[in-house]
Amino acid sequence: VQLQASGGGLVQPGGSLRLSCAASGSIFNINVMGWYRQAPGKQRELVATHTKIGSTNYADSVKGRFTISRDNAKSTVYLQMNRLKPEDTAVYYCNAGVPVSWGTRNYWGQGTLVTVSS
Repeated sequence: VQLQASGGGLVQPGGSLRLSCAASGSIFNINVMGWYRQAPGKQRELVATHTKIGSTNYADSVKGRFTISRDNAKSTVYLQMNRLKPEDTAVYYCNAGVPVSWGTRNYWGQGTLVTVSS
């Protein structure tokens, strides 16, 4: 599975951005797709996830501001980010999880930088 993320950039506080992540390769068995982020000096953290059947999960810090969606036909996951705050500044990574016999195999995209600053 290969993941290609796009959509990052510089935005002012209160603004919006939309991230996209397209999966290719052996995509048939992908269950969960989602977004994680890593700010400078901090550990990578979950932002939002979307299962193949439509269940979503969000970090408390982004609930009500971010929306994750998924187009299974295009094997693409999106993250609509509204009312962005400076603390949302981070490298955002796309993730795809494939169930295997021993658990879940995780695949990662290359990361896209989101900077929220005036």
